[in-house]
Amino acid sequence: MRWTVLDSPIGEFSVATDDTAVCGTHFGRVASADDEPADGLAGRAVAELRAYFAGELTGFTVPVTVPRGSEFERAVWREMTRIPYGETLTYGEVARLVGDPGAARAVGVACNRNPVPVIVPCHRIVGAGGKLVGFGGGLPRKVTLLELEAGVALRRAWS
Repeated sequence: MRWTVLDSPIGEFSVATDDTAVCGTHFGRVASADDEPADGLAGRAVAELRAYFAGELTGFTVPVTVPRGSEFERAVWREMTRIPYGETLTYGEVARLVGDPGAARAVGVACNRNPVPVIVPCHRIVGAGGKLVGFGGGLPRKVTLLELEAGVALRRAWS
């Protein structure tokens, strides 16, 4: 696994790739991270992340591998990727979608354990009534990501 770091509107952001896929992301610089690559899968991942942060990309195409997680966590992470850009679901709604309506708190735990935040968009899951609660990267980053997506979605809808 190779870590690469890029500057973003939410601070330094690290992305891990192996020979075939993105296998992790991290808020901040990972100690072993290299500066941005010019080519290869890591370069493609960085380019997509830059385009996302610039409001030019609404869906990632880089391959993603999640090497760990329980069956429930993996179901939650799959559901996250189905939440449309610029939209949110509540923890309870995601719990219902994965077949366990009483598991809203477990959805929150799965969000916190998401190994590929931003690309697997755990920031699109909010508390009941749209309340902003919990985010591994901190609520200010969650707000920035949601505002970015909402602004882009509105500009596209009005174009």
